[in-house]
This record gives sequence, C-alpha cells and structure tokens, in this order.
Amino acid sequence: MLNKLTIAAFILTSLVSSASATDDMSKWLRPTKVPQPKNNKMTPGRVALGKLLYFDTRLSVDNTVSCATCHDPKRGWTDQLPTSKAVGFEGRVGPRNSPVVLNTAYQRHQFWDGRVKSLEQQALGPIEADVEMNMPLGKLVPKLKSIKGYVKLFEKAYPDEGLTKESIAKAIASFERTVVSTESPFDKYAKGDENAISEDAKEGFKLFKGKAHCTDCHDGWNFTDGSFQNIGLNDGKLSGKELGRYNVKNRAAWYGVFKTPTLRDVTKSYPYFHDGSVKTLEEATVICASGGRYEHGVKNKSDAMRDRALTREEVDKIVLFMKSLTGPDMDLAIPTKFPQ
Repeated sequence: MLNKLTIAAFILTSLVSSASATDDMSKWLRPTKVPQPKNNKMTPGRVALGKLLYFDTRLSVDNTVSCATCHDPKRGWTDQLPTSKAVGFEGRVGPRNSPVVLNTAYQRHQFWDGRVKSLEQQALGPIEADVEMNMPLGKLVPKLKSIKGYVKLFEKAYPDEGLTKESIAKAIASFERTVVSTESPFDKYAKGDENAISEDAKEGFKLFKGKAHCTDCHDGWNFTDGSFQNIGLNDGKLSGKELGRYNVKNRAAWYGVFKTPTLRDVTKSYPYFHDGSVKTLEEATVICASGGRYEHGVKNKSDAMRDRALTREEVDKIVLFMKSLTGPDMDLAIPTKFPQ
C-alpha cells in the first residue's frame, strides 16, 4: 500500500511532468500578434491600399506583372515554379525560387540572401528588378499619381506623406503583414488536441526534434531559426547568385548560405530550396537528413548537415508531421477592380 509520502511524491512528479509538457509545447504555438514598426502601424486603410497594390499589374512596366504573379495566394504565396520561369517582365527567368510571403512579418531578414531587414525595404525590390516588374520607381510614382483613385487612397492612408515611393512600400508591407498562417492540425495538437494528428505524425514530430535534428535549423512556432545555412546542394564550385549571402556580406562565413525558410504550409510551396530543384517533401527531407546532396567537398557546409541514418519509415513519418503544418487558405478576397 502506498504511504502518504509516496502519494505526495507521485502527485508532485505528475504535476512537474505535466508542466514540462506544457512548457515544451508553448514555443510551438502561433503568436496572437503580428509585429509592426512604429512608423507604419497597420490600419484598415493601409492594409486595403496595400492589397490593391499587391495585385495590381500596373505596378510593372508593361502592365502584366504584379506582386501576386510570383507570390500567389492560390499557390502557397509562391508560384510553384523552380525559378519563376515564364513569368516576370517579358517572360524573363529569375535566378532563384520565389520565397513565400507567408509569415514574413516575423522574419528578421527578407529575400533568400537576407539583404534587407524590413518588409518596407523588401517591397520595392521586385518592382525595380529587371527579371520581375522592371518598373523604375522614378516612373512608378508619377504613373500612380495619374490615377486619381490611388491619390485619394494614399492621402487617406498616409495623410502626412501622400503618394511617394516610401508610402508605396509601407502600404504593400502593411498588407503583407496580414499574410499569416492559419490554424493547422499541428496547432490543434500543440494546444492539447491529441486526436488532431495521427500517431505516425506524432512519431514524426519526435524524430523531427530528436534523431533527425531538423530543429537545428527549423525551430520554434514558425519552424525556422531565421538564420542562414549552406545545406550542400551544390558541389562547392559556386558563382553568381549561388553564392547567397556572401554577395551581401563578403565574408567566408556567408559563402553559399541561404535563409532557412518556414515550414508552415510547406505542402503548398513546392518546389523546394532556394534553387527550386526539389519537387517533393520526401526528397527534401532525405537531402537534409543525409548531409546534403553533396556530402563531401562542399566549402562552408553547415555543421547541422550530417547523415542522420534515417530509415525510409522514419522519413515518411517526418513528412507526415510536416504535412500537419499546413492549414486552410486565408480567407482573402482577391481584388478584381482597381482604382481609376
């Protein structure tokens, strides 16, 4: 028969174990607030204006390309193409896979190489890029000022600024901050619903955190550490855009590294990696868990890239877990009429 001391110890142990489990899951819970800068607080008017700009093809030089062309909400906020082939100004081919817009409000760096730190800085880059919208800002501002409807919306949303390249960037950034992941089966599981995901997916989550070491890079509720890694996709003989962050920060530590993407809604954002060279989650998982596509001879490969000796069954379970990170599409009304 258990004595009082034993019973008390059992109860205390149970309480500690329960608290530990809660604490362990808390970091996987989606935040309730979206970060925003003091000089560009989100308002309904700014978000609505930014949404119009995001989907308006008139922001491109030939009126055929919008932000949504490469970052389409119907395609996981990307274009589901390796490197944006057959889109962009005159069908030119971009050098990298289109990164997802989802949850970029929470990121410390934007673009694959992290060359800017804010969504406001990011918003104008694709507009001017010759392989995207190819619209010089010196021409875009007067073009939009010739549209009376836009002038009125800017005066209302940014009364102290009006329509400038800075307020264009602020408006688009305000809309992009609303592009956040919805509640996925995993989120329900993290909040205590044991039946929200399968037993195999639960095993995949354990492998993800443990044997596979996926959390070395894909950690926290957004499943990214926000850092940069060289995951051994190339044989080490890099040039041009393949140099990644090295082109931004000319230091050896940044050679061939690219930003770790979120795994939220990952089933929608294929193909994978910065070069769009991988079509399936299964293949991507195998590459990351076996030390990279090139195991040896890769200059500056991340220490996290090691062969974890996963079985095929273990890979399948990890993939099932990652699929549980996909939630329903945002409830978003895509504009069909624009200011005139």
